[in-house]
Amino acid sequence: MIEMAIDSIRMSMMNYQRVVILKEKEAERYLPIWIGPAEADSIAVKLQEVAVPRPLTHDLLSSVISALGASVDSIIVCDLKNDTFYAKIILSVDGESMEIDSRPSDAIALAVRADVPIYADESVLDKAGIFLDKESGKPLPASGDTEKLSQDELEKLRPFSDFIETLNLDDLEKGNS
Repeated sequence: MIEMAIDSIRMSMMNYQRVVILKEKEAERYLPIWIGPAEADSIAVKLQEVAVPRPLTHDLLSSVISALGASVDSIIVCDLKNDTFYAKIILSVDGESMEIDSRPSDAIALAVRADVPIYADESVLDKAGIFLDKESGKPLPASGDTEKLSQDELEKLRPFSDFIETLNLDDLEKGNS
């Protein structure tokens, strides 16, 4: 597993779809994950330390976990099947570890509240991770070489590539959101 950090939350101006962009802490590979507007707002509210008058759903979930005597240890973006990402919330309950199935967006929103690490499985990064071309700033496949990918693999990556190309990625290295 590879530790990730939230690089930014973006919105495509073409279809107003949100994407959270995770970045490897120790490398230059990015993982874009499409998320809903409510989850994007929930993550952004916490990252920007915006005070809300009432708890959001992810604040409530965090409070319930705590009230039940458990704590969040980490979250893992663990799989990608048919263009759908899967995640797990790792809880500590009575000294034992428990895995809870989750959407990545909800897991990330909870992770920012609990201030815990976000991980991605290497297989997920191999499938959907991207590098940015140093000269053009355009995304490249995780391998950095499209000739190494089969036509079927390229076709599976096309929705990610098409979406990412609608984003303004010029300021990713600056960490702007």
